[in-house]
Amino acid sequence: MASDSPSASEQMDYDPWESFNDKTFYFNFNLADHYAIKPAAKVWADVLPVELRQSLANAFYNLAMPRRFVNKVLQGRLPSACIELTRFVLNTTVGVAGLFDPASRLGLDKSDADSGETFAVYGVKAGPYLVLPLLPPLDVRDAVGFAADSFMDPLSWFITPIGADFGRAAAQRINERADNMKLYDDVEDTSLDLYAAVRNGYLQRRRKAIRDAVLDRDRTWERITDPFEHHEKSTLGADTPSE
Repeated sequence: MASDSPSASEQMDYDPWESFNDKTFYFNFNLADHYAIKPAAKVWADVLPVELRQSLANAFYNLAMPRRFVNKVLQGRLPSACIELTRFVLNTTVGVAGLFDPASRLGLDKSDADSGETFAVYGVKAGPYLVLPLLPPLDVRDAVGFAADSFMDPLSWFITPIGADFGRAAAQRINERADNMKLYDDVEDTSLDLYAAVRNGYLQRRRKAIRDAVLDRDRTWERITDPFEHHEKSTLGADTPSE
């Protein structure tokens, strides 16, 4: 497989479309978030206790299992893919449709994987940083991956009303916003340049996620190949005539 880590060019915050991105960021943050998402999240946090919001977050995470499972298989992270499947079965049954997370209590920790990360593991370059309306920060590679991941949404496999899908996505966004209210406020209050802070934070997190995915893949294949290499060395040693 290709790619060990982000290339030297990807260590820079490549943002040639900053003028467009900055305007879109203004719409996303100063208009959509300030006047719609944040007020809704405040009401959401006031109405729903933290335990119920956490259960909803667990259910949303559980529902996204196909995306993580498929991408981990494609990345060659087979043990992690098996953990995803085990977590899903356990949390869907014992955890009541994913509302609870008994798998984590058993040491099967949460992890993530997506198509943009898979493209990176196979050597696809990130491309320019990109901000699109009502979407999280992206680069071109992750924007294509975001579209690919949407086809792995279980609800997209059935004929469901667009309004139902939109409502579920909105509920997940508002629930996440309510759970991270203080984090958002702290970043806003302490950042002299909020656009740059969000961009740099996103790009750093993505680079770390890709490095972690590559490391997990390499460890997987080392465990698979080590027994064969050890056997080959032992055989060669046995065939070598003594002095």
